[in-house]
Amino acid sequence: MLLMGMPELNEDPFVGKPAPNFCLPDAQGTSFCLDAFRGKWVILYFYPRDNTPGCTIEAMQFNAALEKFVDLGAQVIGVSTDSQESHQKFADKYSLNILLLSDPDHKVLTAYDSWKPVMLFGKDVLGTSRDTFLINPEGLITDVWRKVSPKGHPEAVKSVLMKRKENMK
Repeated sequence: MLLMGMPELNEDPFVGKPAPNFCLPDAQGTSFCLDAFRGKWVILYFYPRDNTPGCTIEAMQFNAALEKFVDLGAQVIGVSTDSQESHQKFADKYSLNILLLSDPDHKVLTAYDSWKPVMLFGKDVLGTSRDTFLINPEGLITDVWRKVSPKGHPEAVKSVLMKRKENMK
């Protein structure tokens, strides 16, 4: 399925596998662990930096769709290497209610193969790949989007989540 310039969902080695568990702090320093969301769908998205144009668009669109995701039984979690303080300023500035977690050591990013060489100002450097993982209530990864374009991406994720839920009936 190709939506508004979104890359197609390709077979990713993570699809069908258990999602790597993690515990990371939010903006207030409260630790959240992935396994605490067992029984819910989880939309886990990795993004490069708070307050950058693409990351702001993506966060605001996930935030705008948050009520619909909650109605679908899903938790949205955004992860970047930014500090807790940066997340707090980002959330305050844009009135974000999505859960933003801080991974400054990029351990979780590495576990999901989202910490990799990226092109920055014409050079390959290690950085965050804008990737999203849809995790089912049993903790298995059902869908992976790699190197996504932020505009319209939350809608594409919502569409796939709705189909996945329909197929479970």
